[in-house]
Amino acid sequence: MNPALRALKPYPMAELQRRKAELAASGKTVYDFGTGDPIEPTPAFIPQALRAAVPEVSQYPSVGGTPALRTAAAGYLKRRFGVTVDATKQVLPAAGSKEAIFHLPLAFIDPATAKDTVIYGTPGYPVYQAGTLFAGAKEHPVVLTRERGYRLDLTTLSVELLKRTAIAWINYPHNPTGACVDLAYYRAQAEVCAAHGILLASDECYQDLYFDEAATPPPSLLEVATTGVLVFHSCSKRSGMTGYRSGFIAGDTALVAAYRGWRAAMGVGSPAFIEQAAAAAWNDDAHAVDRRRIFAAKYKLLADGLAAKGIEILPSQAGLYLWARVPGNGDAEAYAARCLEAGLVISPGEFFGDGGAGWFRLALVPSLDDCRRALALWPI
Repeated sequence: MNPALRALKPYPMAELQRRKAELAASGKTVYDFGTGDPIEPTPAFIPQALRAAVPEVSQYPSVGGTPALRTAAAGYLKRRFGVTVDATKQVLPAAGSKEAIFHLPLAFIDPATAKDTVIYGTPGYPVYQAGTLFAGAKEHPVVLTRERGYRLDLTTLSVELLKRTAIAWINYPHNPTGACVDLAYYRAQAEVCAAHGILLASDECYQDLYFDEAATPPPSLLEVATTGVLVFHSCSKRSGMTGYRSGFIAGDTALVAAYRGWRAAMGVGSPAFIEQAAAAAWNDDAHAVDRRRIFAAKYKLLADGLAAKGIEILPSQAGLYLWARVPGNGDAEAYAARCLEAGLVISPGEFFGDGGAGWFRLALVPSLDDCRRALALWPI
């Protein structure tokens, strides 16, 4: 057994699925705010594009991806962020962002050297830690706090730590808190990484899920740097394609080329018909507008409803989640158990690592009507 398996905590989403199954088996109506797997139907033009692309003869996919998908991803980056990238040299498709995030340290860390460390924020997405451990690298989680806006600020870390760091992960809009950042933040982090030879990796899976159409939308790291950086995007939340497993990596030309070569050895490549559906999704912005309006309505309903019950909400401008303080004694596990008794599945903050104690996360998944029904049952 790989020793990294023993070092990992149980994957939180697997635990949530187990709890949900127990509730459903008991016959109780379940309101699942645990896993971030939206229930809104995938826009019809996307599965239509997939079906039209299924070939008569099935052949191996290309690790480099189809030109159609790379071009669509580059077009999206241009429209959304005003960033110009070379679709051939600076874009690499992925089977969802999760696998690409997990594999990154395996490609870009040599544990036998002095640069053997990965920095990431906690609470945060558990896959940053998992990929680090399986690569044989050293992890350096930085506890994020409300007082600092849940921002991972590399400028506050020691020079000694930065010198031995190979990869630094940032993720905004942030999972699980919904915290956002501006271009000045990205610029400061990129400058630190450039000074110390650190690959700056930005998980940007929630960039299109902002709540106010009139406000400035969440920016991208690529708006301030394209050298020494990689960004990770996904069709999952933006387009309702969680089951399709499609995303892309973009950024530094040399890093993308090296990563493509490494991934070729593993045979990581999505089927061309999946990529055709993904290309259709990246080429269209109207469906993303419709979807984020739905999530914005859910966020407002839940935030107002919980606040009316005296539960403190962390204000957020984007993302798929609501971060709330546990009422009473702050015991999130005990509170989650109380919620389960009412048929409500929530995620204790500790699921996402240090810094999550006393908080819980809600994924904006149930319908608006189910959110209203759930609020009527909510324990305080």
